[in-house]
Amino acid sequence: MRWKGRRASTNVDDRRRMSPKKATGRFGLGALVIILLIWLFGGNPMEFIGLLDNTSQGTSETMETTAHEDELAAFVAVVLADTEDVWNREFRSMGKIYREPTLVLFRSEVQTACGFSSAATGPFYCPGDEKIYIDLTFLEDLQRRLNAEGDFAVAYIIAHEVGHHVQTLLGLMDQMQQARRQLSTEDYNQLSVRLELQADFYAGLWANHAQRMKNIMEEGDMDEALNAASAVGDDLIQKKMQGYVVPDSFTHGTSKQRRSWFYKGFSTGDISKGNTFSGNI
Repeated sequence: MRWKGRRASTNVDDRRRMSPKKATGRFGLGALVIILLIWLFGGNPMEFIGLLDNTSQGTSETMETTAHEDELAAFVAVVLADTEDVWNREFRSMGKIYREPTLVLFRSEVQTACGFSSAATGPFYCPGDEKIYIDLTFLEDLQRRLNAEGDFAVAYIIAHEVGHHVQTLLGLMDQMQQARRQLSTEDYNQLSVRLELQADFYAGLWANHAQRMKNIMEEGDMDEALNAASAVGDDLIQKKMQGYVVPDSFTHGTSKQRRSWFYKGFSTGDISKGNTFSGNI
């Protein structure tokens, strides 16, 4: 992706150098696996993390960052700026105002309006404070584990989380909260899949407009994004983690669905084509 020399967003809150020090190392490999499984099956990883917190104490320390990580942080800031430019224009065309989100870079764990979170939950968006949270070190490790490496794969992840912010501004997140209180777990999971696929569509729409506005893409970038979308499909992750899939527990969509909706967003560039809540997905 062509990114150097372009505008970086000022909506980045870099907290990487001030991270909690874990006295007991409670987020070892076993804990990470448990947290990921809880998340995949629609549970709340924060409850498990809270139990671990009761058995350990942390202190604050100043952390060092590497040159490679700092370059990745600079890349993230440029991608965020690109999403701002695209969505500001899209919202203007709809007669609306786009409220730009903040992207928080943290290490290991972070307190949010949605509760305390560990890097093991992966990149996520919190509608309560309208912020995107990313641990760059864990993100790179996750990419390696999923075989979804490449700078445009990172751009896809950021654009997907920004897509959730767009959904918040359009009122969809509030509707999801209401549905959570009224529906069974299985029915809510089906809605969650549609929500995530729409965020994939919005990520593809961003790529379309950013390419037309700034010519950001290089050879191989689309393959990186499509591969990343496929790699985070519920079916593929469950197959890797447990050897079989449980469709009723899907919360994000299959590899084929995620890849398809990202590409639909990219190929159309038309926000009206992204209604994943109607018809077949």
